[in-house]
Amino acid sequence: MQELPQILLPYAPPEAEQQFREAMETMDGTLDILEASKSADPSAAGVEAQAFKERLDRLSQAADPQTIPQEFSHLAHLRQFVELNNAVLDRFTAEERAKIGVHTCPGGDQDSVHSLDVDYAGLLPALFDLKAGRFFVQLASEADPERALRVIADHLKADQRVFVGVTDPIDPRVETAEEVRDRVLTAAKYLPAERLGTCDDCGFSPFADDTSTSRDIAFAKIAARVEGTRLAAEKLG
Repeated sequence: MQELPQILLPYAPPEAEQQFREAMETMDGTLDILEASKSADPSAAGVEAQAFKERLDRLSQAADPQTIPQEFSHLAHLRQFVELNNAVLDRFTAEERAKIGVHTCPGGDQDSVHSLDVDYAGLLPALFDLKAGRFFVQLASEADPERALRVIADHLKADQRVFVGVTDPIDPRVETAEEVRDRVLTAAKYLPAERLGTCDDCGFSPFADDTSTSRDIAFAKIAARVEGTRLAAEKLG
């Protein structure tokens, strides 16, 4: 079997996955661990977390969005998400975190998108504050991929790698290797080639109950990604 260039090989080691599961299982509740990470008094953390939950309950019943406090805006929620995940990621060594990946896309189950209206410029700056080493970003189906690449370039940390989406699982048309190559070369204009990789915009498994993306199409797209990335790697030296 031909060895693929490193640019193609996202890797999630089994031991890291097991440690992540163990870390999650030790939490009494997601909010508890977030609050405990900020408090020197463990007993106070539980009280603060309960108050936080009660406030969320009240907000969920609010009829007027204008009554929602600023701290519960989408940006505040995003920051809390990052803090919560970093509280777990802190349990890993820097070497382990370098192999942990995060994926983002607007969704695609049953050919539908649930977050297409979310601007990447409002998501990616906070996302790259996650203490993970690898980021898998949907770009093939992005309306303005170069705009997203500029945002990534501005916020990618020195110890992070980014894998850009070069095939669209929702589109039944199979990309050519040359299209994939060109998408990689475009990304390389903004991102260091040594920290650049490729991926599909999303996984293919949700489409097992959908006829628009067959198994044959999925494998053809993956083959195009592999070959197109190889062509780009040759160009980039």
